[in-house]
Amino acid sequence: MKLGVSYKQHGIPNPGAKGWDTIVIGSGLGGLTCAAMLARHRDERVLVLERHYTAGGFTHTFHRPGYEWDVGVHYVGDVHRPGTLLRRAFDHLSDGQLRWEDQGEVYDQMVFGDDVYDFVRGRENFRARMHDYFPRQKDAIDRYLERIRATVRTSKRFFLEKAIPPSIARFVGGALRRPAMPDVRATVREVLGGITDDPRLRGVLAGQYGDYGLPPGQASFFMHALLVGHYLGGGAYPVGGSARIAQTIMPGIERAGGAVITNADVEQIVVEGGRAVGVRLAGGEVVRAKRVVSDAGRAITFGRLLAPTARGAQTPNVPGVPPSYSHASLYVGLKKTADELGLRRANQWVFPGHDHDQNVARYLADPEAPLPVAYLSFPSAKDPDFQNRYPGRATVEVVGLVPWQWFAHWDGTPWKKRGAEYETLKARLTERMTQALLARCPQLAGHIDHAELSTPLSTKHFAGHPAGEIYGLSHSPARFEARDLRPHTGVPGLYLTGADICTAGIGGALMGGLLTATVVGKKNMINAIVR
Repeated sequence: MKLGVSYKQHGIPNPGAKGWDTIVIGSGLGGLTCAAMLARHRDERVLVLERHYTAGGFTHTFHRPGYEWDVGVHYVGDVHRPGTLLRRAFDHLSDGQLRWEDQGEVYDQMVFGDDVYDFVRGRENFRARMHDYFPRQKDAIDRYLERIRATVRTSKRFFLEKAIPPSIARFVGGALRRPAMPDVRATVREVLGGITDDPRLRGVLAGQYGDYGLPPGQASFFMHALLVGHYLGGGAYPVGGSARIAQTIMPGIERAGGAVITNADVEQIVVEGGRAVGVRLAGGEVVRAKRVVSDAGRAITFGRLLAPTARGAQTPNVPGVPPSYSHASLYVGLKKTADELGLRRANQWVFPGHDHDQNVARYLADPEAPLPVAYLSFPSAKDPDFQNRYPGRATVEVVGLVPWQWFAHWDGTPWKKRGAEYETLKARLTERMTQALLARCPQLAGHIDHAELSTPLSTKHFAGHPAGEIYGLSHSPARFEARDLRPHTGVPGLYLTGADICTAGIGGALMGGLLTATVVGKKNMINAIVR
C-alpha cells in the first residue's frame, strides 16, 4: 500500500502535477550545491529538507543578544583569487552575490610556547618563510612542497573516478586511483618522518591537522596534502558571515520551482519495489520524488534513514574507518571592537609540544593533561561587515578536541537539563579554553561579556552525527581506500553527497555536491561552472 502525500505540516509547497524531481536530505553545502546545480542546469524542481531551524549545515551562524558566531567556517582557501575553481563555483552558485575578504599575508600561526611560526600566503612566500625558520632544513622543506604539489595533481583523477558508474569503475577506476594510492596509504607522520628528522619542523608542518580532525600518526597524507594545497594561496572569510553562503545559494534553487524547508526532520527514506521514491517526515507525512539525495552522511543514511531490509549490502560504517574526533567550541563575546582589542585576522593554533600524536594520546588518557590543541579564531576581525551588524562588539572562538566518550552518558538528555556533573564538566572545559585564549590574548582579560560552550552533544543534536563528530568519517588511509564512498549507492534512486564522498571542509563538501549533481544530472557540472 502506498502512503498518502501531505505538504501541509512543514510548509512544503505543492510542486504541481509534475511533482518533485529530487529531494535532498540536509542543507549543508554539499546538499545545497547539488540542489542548485540540478536546478540551474537541469531545470529540476528540488526540495531540500533540513531538520535544523536554519539552513546551511556547518555554514550556519547562531546568535545571542549583541553577538553572532559561525559554527564551522573559520577561513576558506582558493576563493579570494577569481580564477580558481572554488571561487568560480561560489560565484556561479551565488550569482556573484557572495563576497570574500582576504585574511592578509598571514592566515595561520603555529604556536609552541614562545615560538610562533607564520603561515604566509603564496607557495614561494611560504617556502621562504619556512627556510628562514629552519635554515638547515631547506631541502626537506622543498621536498615537502613538491610532494604536496604532486599529491594535489593526482587527486583530480582520484575524485573523477567517483563520478563513474560502479559497473564501469570496477574495470577502469583502478587506473584513475592508482597514482594517488601511495599518498592515500601513507600517514602524515610517515611522510614527514621520511622527509625530515627535525621534530620541530614536523610539528609545524603538521600543525593544521585540526582542519581535518586527525593527528599525524592516524591521518592520510592524501588529506593533509589537499588541505595544505587549499590554503597555500592564503585564506579568506565570507563578507557578512558564513550564513551568507546558504543565503546566496538558495535563490537559485527557488527560481527553478524548488524550495529549502527547515524544521523538516526526515524520519525515513521511502523505498518501494527496491527503489527510493521519497521520504517520510517525522509526523508521518510522505513526500515523493523521482530520486533522493542524502547529505546527512553515510552513517545516518544507512544507519537511521534506511530500513535494514532496504540497505542491501551497505552498512552505516566503512570497515576500519571510525567517526572523526569530536570537539568543543567556546564562543566568546566582547564589548569592544576587534580593533580596540588588537585582534588580528590570522588563526592561532596553540600546542603544548611538537609531537601531536603524543599530545592527543596523553590528553585522551588524562583529561587534566595539557590541551593537545587550542584553535583561536577571530571572526569579527575577519569580517568587514561585522561592525555594521554588531557595532562596538567583537567575537572569538576557541575550538578544542574532546572525545565523545566523555559526553556519551548524557546522550539523549535535553539541553540545560543534564545535571550538575555535566555542568561541572562544561565549566572546567570553559575555564581551560578561556585560559588558553588569555595566554595568547591577555588584553582580553576583563572584557569578556559572554562565553558559551558547545559540546559533542550539540553537534549530534543539530547535525545528527552519531558520535558528535564534526568531520564525519575519519580521514585515515582506510577512508580513502574505500571504493563505496561515492554518489552511487546500492539502492536505485538514492545518492549520497557532501563531505563523506570527498573530504572535510568547504572545498570537500562543495566538490561532493558537484560530483553528485554530475552523476544525477548526467552532465559534467564542473565544466558548467568553468565555461
